[in-house]
Amino acid sequence: MSDWITSDMSVLRRDFMPEDLEPILKNNGFDGCVTVQVNQTDEENVFQLGNTDSYDFIKGVVGWVDLQSPNVEERLGELRQYKKLKGFRHILQGEQDRALMLSPAFLSGIKALSNHSFTYDILIYPDQLKYVPELVRLFPNQRFVIDHLAKPDIKSGDMGDWAVDIKALQQFENLSCKVSGMVTEADWVNWKPEDFDPYLDVVFETFGANRIMFGSDWPVCQVAGTYDEVVSIAENYISKLTLNEQMLFWGLNAERFYNLK
Repeated sequence: MSDWITSDMSVLRRDFMPEDLEPILKNNGFDGCVTVQVNQTDEENVFQLGNTDSYDFIKGVVGWVDLQSPNVEERLGELRQYKKLKGFRHILQGEQDRALMLSPAFLSGIKALSNHSFTYDILIYPDQLKYVPELVRLFPNQRFVIDHLAKPDIKSGDMGDWAVDIKALQQFENLSCKVSGMVTEADWVNWKPEDFDPYLDVVFETFGANRIMFGSDWPVCQVAGTYDEVVSIAENYISKLTLNEQMLFWGLNAERFYNLK
């Protein structure tokens, strides 16, 4: 069980498996998904990739690799054999060094990802957003995506520097953003759909319809809402977009970004 699951997250204190997710996806009109790492171990890759062998609806996996290892290039070469392994993520939000993404060893790992055409999911808190421009500028051909809008403090309604730092990312065509993880940053019990609109306004204004993709953050979202509710929040907001833009949001952008088959 992951050490980030606190006592108030009791709903998550069990194993969630592909057979739990498959009917939820079908009920919401999705024919597939990308699963993203939770634990920072090689065993996590084995587990997630094993699931893709048994469940065709898992179209891709974002795994974990030690980006700071001197052997990362060799390791990525070994992992290229797994066609559904699309990219990697490091849990930067939990690092004591808030600027770890700009350290020489980490940058060397990102360069190796770029060499092998793997994607990188940026999991951070708002205080780390200020380091993102330098990271994505250094690797203009690397595909990056920010997870969970960088976790703004939706509960307080205070955007602080978050909006400014997000808007500073507009120029980077190699950077996308996932609309995910919002309900867990809101008031878990008393959130309202309109609580999310100001944050979505900033994200859509910054990234545009071609660089935003839906993410459920399931099963973690269940501490504050159901999968259906998470879909409904996004559905209501994007109803003002064109049909093509909605299709990009729900799946086509993710297909392109992760090179899904």
